[in-house]
Amino acid sequence: MTSIMKVPLRKFILTLTALGTSFVASPAALAEGLSAEAYIVIDHHTGHVLREFNANKKLQVASLTKIATAAVVLDWANASSESLDQFATVPSLRPEIMNTQGVRWSAGDRASLKDLLYASVLQSDNVAAQTLASHVGRAISGGNDPDLHIISFVAQMNALARKLNMPNTRFLNPHGLDTLERKLPYSTAEDMAKLSAYTMSTPAFLFLVSQRERRISVQREDGSKSEFKLVNTNQLLGKNAIDGLKTGTTKRAGECLAISAARSPEVRKEGESFFVTPRRLEVVVLGSNNRFAEAQELLNAGWGEHEAWIASGRPETPRPQKRSLVGN
Repeated sequence: MTSIMKVPLRKFILTLTALGTSFVASPAALAEGLSAEAYIVIDHHTGHVLREFNANKKLQVASLTKIATAAVVLDWANASSESLDQFATVPSLRPEIMNTQGVRWSAGDRASLKDLLYASVLQSDNVAAQTLASHVGRAISGGNDPDLHIISFVAQMNALARKLNMPNTRFLNPHGLDTLERKLPYSTAEDMAKLSAYTMSTPAFLFLVSQRERRISVQREDGSKSEFKLVNTNQLLGKNAIDGLKTGTTKRAGECLAISAARSPEVRKEGESFFVTPRRLEVVVLGSNNRFAEAQELLNAGWGEHEAWIASGRPETPRPQKRSLVGN
């Protein structure tokens, strides 16, 4: 099996140059029949909006926050040539952050950054996300103040959001819980689509989120060792070429989901030359009552819009027509 350590990490730069300028909000599209409070479908490579509804509405996004957490960790590791095999120690945690299922962590437990990434992204583990932030935040800020370590890490999450032109996003913690702060964290479907496109362009992140399951190892403070099997919470993984991304749920946020799917590249001939264009879509659904079914419907509709967009010569400012999802 391919090791994440053997997959090259991308430098901490945004190569999708069109991503920050191509998002043009279209009229409210296709709300009928969907429970989602907001959604968007975009072309991965250009940021072209194929479908959207309330795409700029500020909402809580729950554990979709962990997409940014993983991105900062991977970018930091790449920029500083740090190994993901190094171990991090679980810090003292507020009870609200402790997992009620899955890996039962205790303060002082140790795990590799790689296994913590798997736990955070695949099984939406809050303790793993907080431990990653504590470890990397300490490397960034130095000192022994645990609060400062988290603050420094979250500052990097927000710096990444600014870099990706996500103006309607405010991260307050690395896990996405929205009942622990005096203010509310928030983002939008559009901003999360930009973040999703950025991370899915990183081979290491794509490898992470494409795993159906993974076993991780935890070293207990008493010297014993525990192993856990993680199962990806994305029920659409592997269906219709979906190879990522992340789920999220809180009472305030409702059901949230970001998915990404690729199809065979478009090949066209002009004269004696052949041009190959990759095809990938990102879908973000926020505040849904049935996120998996709705994201799948939007993906199917999005591919239909994508074909029409290609046939029309890829106009820069799409205006999706309002029509039923049925049959698309």
